[in-house]
Amino acid sequence: MRKYLLLILTLQTFTLFAQDEKPKLVYDNINYDKRVQTVLFSKVNIDDRYPMMSLNTAEQLQLSFDILGTKNEYFQYTLVHCDANWNPSNLQQNEYLQGMTFDQINDVKFSNNTYVKYVHYTLVLPNENFKPLIAGNFLVKVYRNFDEEDLVLTRRMLVINLGVSIEGKATMAQTAQNRYTKQELNFSVNYKGFTMPNPFEDVKVVVMQNGRWDNSITGIKPLFIRDNVLDYNFTDQFIFNGGNEFRYFDMRNLRAVSINVRGKSLDTVYHVHLINDESRGSKQYVQYVDNDGKRVIANKDNATSGELDGDYAFTNFYLMSLDPVPQDVYVFGDFTDWKLLPEYKMRYNQNRGRYDLEVPLKQGRYEYFYVIKDENGKPSETTFEGSSSQAENEYLILVYHKNVKYKYDELIGAAKFTTTM
Repeated sequence: MRKYLLLILTLQTFTLFAQDEKPKLVYDNINYDKRVQTVLFSKVNIDDRYPMMSLNTAEQLQLSFDILGTKNEYFQYTLVHCDANWNPSNLQQNEYLQGMTFDQINDVKFSNNTYVKYVHYTLVLPNENFKPLIAGNFLVKVYRNFDEEDLVLTRRMLVINLGVSIEGKATMAQTAQNRYTKQELNFSVNYKGFTMPNPFEDVKVVVMQNGRWDNSITGIKPLFIRDNVLDYNFTDQFIFNGGNEFRYFDMRNLRAVSINVRGKSLDTVYHVHLINDESRGSKQYVQYVDNDGKRVIANKDNATSGELDGDYAFTNFYLMSLDPVPQDVYVFGDFTDWKLLPEYKMRYNQNRGRYDLEVPLKQGRYEYFYVIKDENGKPSETTFEGSSSQAENEYLILVYHKNVKYKYDELIGAAKFTTTM
């Protein structure tokens, strides 16, 4: 209990400090309050990592998150329309929203029978009070006590108005120097029936790997245009590290043996100790089935979704390394929002010859990499994970078009591909 209380007190102190300083809005997936945990955002009742919905349909997205502690707070939310580069557009709210300009999060529930207490918040979009009028990029902004500068979290959201079709494939890179370590995408965009006066200037494409915005590729013009088709069949533009299959562990059950977990204990909270991981940087690639980085939140102890009775466990990661590397080392994955977060920075344990990290995680199945911070401050997985063009990855292609009348970036196409070797 002492460790849990220390965690809550530390997070509360951070929150009070943050409220005084008023964090700066970032148009990205950010938790501004460190008590925020387990943020999930996807289509309702669909197992998909992308918070993307079609305009003027019955599709809905669900945003949920936990706040550690027992206090019910008053949170509001709004949407900000953005361009293809995630800068706020010049539109007024009444031009892209129908209904209210902000609303209250009213679906609030308290955790049940958990050692770590939390409050669970859920928001469904669109709803009877709140509906996007146009397609494009939207930032969901959650804040407290009607103060838009008192930010809690922000999340990126995609609204599509389908106007084009996309054909393509993801394969190992074709150039000799990249063939065994990298993957490339080749695709074409068919805009037959869609008015596109100046496609070279008005079309933008974004290519993402495994839901990551941090290494997405943008700003590439089509190779050529023919018969209403934009051709993006390059050999050296849409190139990604193949990476490796994701490491994973399963702690949906805290009372029995779990995959890649070597020990569990309970004092006043749960403690989970993962297996000792080793570097795969110089090892031969081994194929196995993973979820391309996606996590699953569930509680198998009670055979439920884990939304309210999933407990938080202090989860310990161990990466064996006889000597420390010059760069900082992080645990990295969907649950870190694909960012190098300070709370996921590992500490080198000289006595045991390894990197250690302990963080609270909600019951579930998690996938992750060990990465370093490179010279540009970006995550690099090749040191500890290696890179193989044979690894399976999921790619998302987004196509934006500059709306001729209102001059905003409209999302008109999206397609997913997995690697084929």
